[in-house]
Amino acid sequence: MRNRRGAINGGIARHALSLGAAVAAAVHLPATAAQPLPQPLAAPAKAGCENSRVRLDTGFPTGAAARCETVSERELTITLAPEDAPPINCSAWYAFRLTPQPEAKRGTKVKVTLDYTACGHRYWPKTSSDGVNWKAMPKKDVTLFERRGIKQAQLNIALGSGPLFVAGQEIIAPSTYDHWLTESARHPDAVRATLGKSAEGRIIEQLTITSAAAAPREQVVLIGRQHPPEITGALAMFAFVDTILSDDPVAKAYRARFSTIVVPMLNPDGVVRGHWRHGTGGLDLNRDWGPFTQPETQLMQKLLADIDADPARKLRLLLDFHSTQKDVVYTLPDAKITDPPGFAAGWLARYQDRMPGYKVERDSSHNPGLPTAKSWVYEAYRVPTATFELGDETDRKLVARIGKQAALAMMETMLATPAP
Repeated sequence: MRNRRGAINGGIARHALSLGAAVAAAVHLPATAAQPLPQPLAAPAKAGCENSRVRLDTGFPTGAAARCETVSERELTITLAPEDAPPINCSAWYAFRLTPQPEAKRGTKVKVTLDYTACGHRYWPKTSSDGVNWKAMPKKDVTLFERRGIKQAQLNIALGSGPLFVAGQEIIAPSTYDHWLTESARHPDAVRATLGKSAEGRIIEQLTITSAAAAPREQVVLIGRQHPPEITGALAMFAFVDTILSDDPVAKAYRARFSTIVVPMLNPDGVVRGHWRHGTGGLDLNRDWGPFTQPETQLMQKLLADIDADPARKLRLLLDFHSTQKDVVYTLPDAKITDPPGFAAGWLARYQDRMPGYKVERDSSHNPGLPTAKSWVYEAYRVPTATFELGDETDRKLVARIGKQAALAMMETMLATPAP
């Protein structure tokens, strides 16, 4: 659902203002200053160019362009290329900052052409002057065309008095997660910890949610941001986890019986670098479950193996949050035997009941040989698994509603299952 003329609705409810402040800090600081990180780190390559009207740069976390060229005093062109040679999923990300030159008048128009080397334009452009409040660009200011058989875009942008951020989606950088985890860990039933480090040494964190008065045996695992541009999945995960931590009676009962381990950003290197799909090892992390060649997926393999080896714990469910071009939940077929049994059908039925006027779409295909989190975890542990996908342009208020109601439905369904 694309709202091209109005503001993009915030989808994080309780944390909206504080998260916005964290985003603003992230996009205004150099990549190495957005979050203190172990050294040495490979510095992301950042492009930039300018003319007499404006300077364009990508020197902030998530900023991305392969090259920037000055075409004229009115036009710049940025080349957008995947981080590794195709084939790669067509999640053609871009994010850049436009800073008016001192002599440029407010309202001066500039054109920025997005020249894709592969895949083509996917994400509708969004702008922000503060990194907090984002607006989808009006249709009249975006021209789509083909070159070399690939969809390209040209943006017609009026400059203001200060920097303007332009990106395929709202920017959710590592500092956003840092603030959200800090706020979440204030809850007495939540503990923030380090899961491990990425290939470039960035911290990968986890949040464990469980009743402070109990030590639940049953474990639920949530994963986010395997793919860097998939922002609506991240927004849905924020709302989902906030609901698990809420004072709703269902949430309290759930926390007393289940422990939830949240890994909200498994691919921080790809996020900071503005990758379309991969980490820094040239691989899609969600095609590395089974081979486990990357340090990020190895951390998840160990986390799950540690649960399985502990007689005091038992894995019961894994959900993986993503984004695609529509809202859809990829589940196992109902014929697959899982422990606990019948989760997908029960969860989605409750979820649908909680979402009047909205169609919950399910795809129950299963590819046992595909090395994704959903397929591998089921094959290894025979627990229910699902990939929870949100549409790229789903209204952000709806994303928040989806996250909340899907979480309540998940907790109700798990509470209705027999204890192991």
